[in-house]
Amino acid sequence: MTPRPRFSGPARRAATVIDIAQKALMAAPSRNRASSTMIRFGAIATIRFDTAAASAIHTSSDRQRLGQSRAAVAARLRTMLADRTVRVVAAVDPVFLGQHVLAHVSIRTDGSVELVAEHLRDMSETVLVSAVGGAHDVVTEVRVGSMSELHDLLALIRAIDGVLDISTIIYSTVIKGFFVSEYHGGVTLDTIDEALIEQLQADGRKSFRALGEEVRLSASAVATRVQRLIDAGVIKISAVEARGLAHRQLSMGVGMTLGDDDKAVIDELRRGRGVDFAARTLGRFDAVATLVEPSAGALYASLERLRALPGVTRIEAWLHLAVLKEDYARTLRPLRTD
Repeated sequence: MTPRPRFSGPARRAATVIDIAQKALMAAPSRNRASSTMIRFGAIATIRFDTAAASAIHTSSDRQRLGQSRAAVAARLRTMLADRTVRVVAAVDPVFLGQHVLAHVSIRTDGSVELVAEHLRDMSETVLVSAVGGAHDVVTEVRVGSMSELHDLLALIRAIDGVLDISTIIYSTVIKGFFVSEYHGGVTLDTIDEALIEQLQADGRKSFRALGEEVRLSASAVATRVQRLIDAGVIKISAVEARGLAHRQLSMGVGMTLGDDDKAVIDELRRGRGVDFAARTLGRFDAVATLVEPSAGALYASLERLRALPGVTRIEAWLHLAVLKEDYARTLRPLRTD
């Protein structure tokens, strides 16, 4: 039996604050009774994230788990927001942006990872760049419009000074992940919608009033537009916690080779605890996942659960040592919606 991870008092309280706040916000009604605030997918509109989350934590079981007052919870959340341990951001559906090909590139370097990562960070097609421990030295997630664009981009990556070789897998179906929304078409944006989306990508905590000042609309008109974008799956807004060895959350990538019957594996990836992202893939793996946990012991336990699933024939894992870029925001100004 895998031992359960143990945390110190402060670390345990920080973890519980975030976990409860997220669950409370996700469960909140779409319209806050007191201030007509829309709360959907964690989006905070006319009240602050820290105050809303603290107010949402009201049950006796939550208070017992935290051992903190609402004021203390709000103060802790403000600190996490200030040091960017937690960010509230909007993500736009990649298909809506014309990003039809999503790929994961693992890179071996001949020398410094930082020099290669610097080039990768500067590429507009990369949304994630992370130094890792494992068979490779750095991984990046890229999003492009077509397979020909992917081939051209991979050629550029291979040509970076210090790149020894690369290995690429393509996401065929995303099973789970915040940064992939649920857009199904049929939505046309005007310049005001585009401006609102760009503002929310930068700061998902912006109030409707502040957004209205940017686009010269009333707060109620902005609220209607934002809710329409959320309901249509164009954007998703949520609190996102920083990952890596310097933060509370540790992150591990997992590549899996699957057998004929993979239903149990897919169900675990979709619903399992600690699975932050998962996708079916084409390439050297049949599926990949990102596990996020507060300790090495918890990561190990999650990995063991995957190994034990019927249908998993091989697993390869890599630890994210430092997430050097995680930026899914994209300008919509060149986007044509006619």
